[in-house]
Amino acid sequence: MPATARKSPFAPFRHRDFRLLWSATLISNFGGLVQAVGAAWMMTQLTDSATLIALVQASNTLPIMLFALLSGALADIFDRRTLLLGAQVFMAAVSVLLAVLTWQGWMTPLLLLSLTFLIGVGQAIYNPPWQASMQDLVPRDDLPAAVSLNSVGFNLMRSVGPAVGGIITAAFGAAAAFAVNAASYIPLLGALIRWHPVTPPRTTTPEPFVAAVGAGLRYVALSPNLMRVLSRGALFGFSAIVVMALLPLVAKQNPAGGSLLFGLLLGCFGLGAIAGALINPLVRERLDNENVVRVAFAAFGASALMLALTESTWLHALAMLPAGASWVLALSLFNVTVQLSTPRWVVARALALYQTAVFGGMAAGAWIWGSVANNYDVNTALIAASVPLFLGAVLGHWLRIPEFGTLDLDPVNRFREPELALDLRGRSGPIMVMIDYEIDQLDVPEFLRLMALRRNIRRRDGARNWALLRDLEHPERWTESYHIATWDEYVRHNLRRTKADFETYQDLNKLHRGTEPPVVHRMIERHTVSLDDDVPLIGKLEVP
Repeated sequence: MPATARKSPFAPFRHRDFRLLWSATLISNFGGLVQAVGAAWMMTQLTDSATLIALVQASNTLPIMLFALLSGALADIFDRRTLLLGAQVFMAAVSVLLAVLTWQGWMTPLLLLSLTFLIGVGQAIYNPPWQASMQDLVPRDDLPAAVSLNSVGFNLMRSVGPAVGGIITAAFGAAAAFAVNAASYIPLLGALIRWHPVTPPRTTTPEPFVAAVGAGLRYVALSPNLMRVLSRGALFGFSAIVVMALLPLVAKQNPAGGSLLFGLLLGCFGLGAIAGALINPLVRERLDNENVVRVAFAAFGASALMLALTESTWLHALAMLPAGASWVLALSLFNVTVQLSTPRWVVARALALYQTAVFGGMAAGAWIWGSVANNYDVNTALIAASVPLFLGAVLGHWLRIPEFGTLDLDPVNRFREPELALDLRGRSGPIMVMIDYEIDQLDVPEFLRLMALRRNIRRRDGARNWALLRDLEHPERWTESYHIATWDEYVRHNLRRTKADFETYQDLNKLHRGTEPPVVHRMIERHTVSLDDDVPLIGKLEVP
């Protein structure tokens, strides 16, 4: 890949808000990891079912698959800071309840899964606005480093949190671990209250919630780069989760096993993850994105095999190091690729769908590998999961991960809402738009190629019933037509145009042979009109 100036992995720390929130998140992550150890180990005391033990991990990841998109839509419509605060308060309250019920001895396997599921719901609400807020905390050039530092922070705590969690659980019981988690939310709540991000003024009315969800799904479905990232991320999550889901059983079946060994193995995973985050800039400088992902898939598969085929505690600890590094290299690269391949108006929804794919894969994998371990044994499940990991490395031949920064997705900001001769409301519609071009016969192949790109852009940004028409009596005349549900949605459609999209618009205009620019017709479909609608504005002319 072309040589570029290497950015310091610590560059985001120049920004005060990032430092403050990162530090508070560090404490919150510590509490969450202590709670995870307590929950996983407590389930081994409540039941011998490998499926239920693995479902502790699934109960944390399944909510992200179910609710992340809803949170992403809310994060793109409303104030992200408010969503972040609400999610933190909710998780803190559930954590307190979990600690109290455990302390009283009322915990059951079903109740434990239910409460960890609710904490996962809070995390599902929190993650998309938090990830989308990275671009509010640091400039675009520092975004990869910021995402990596988030991984460093989490895995720095993973290197000590699980071990401490194991000690707390062994010495004081799972209730104490849950209480530590409940207290860990306080610093982050304080940091979020102090943070006041500068957001650009809204130029349109907020998008309706259901429409926003549909717009997010449509944008990602019509973005090939994003679909490749989601597919590879889902496969990685599905396969790699086997280690995290079955690690309590790996520790338990060891003659020297126990909650402390479980915590120590998780600590080794965290150390490997920190190393992976720190070497991330160097790795990306030497390898393109696809090769980074291939190495991560293959290395994690090798780690799973080592856990399955050896019995030595030291070899198990050694296997956790490349597993942690591969986990961070793959997931942080997927995250940054989604952020840099998506314009700001839909970034939270795209991140939410990415998290839905990855954590949905994790939830499915935790259940399936737990069932395999339950019906056969843990080693068989680890060996079986290594197969799709190695296949995932080969899959890049067909689903290659794109490079960063290949498209300029900043808004063009050239659209000016036209003055209309009818007194429309924002909800008025449907709107039909027709754009007339004059194209020489020799330019028709290139025109059709550009129009195929234009069709995808239009549909991705909200257009319906797109069509390209040619005049039978004047073959040089071509008309692009499409529908938009309402006038407000038409305005949003045009404001979504990025600089990369604008290049296609400019190329089409170069092919236009008319003496004037292409004529734009904006019309509203009407079968009946009430006396209160479509009132002509006297003295104003229709602007093409």
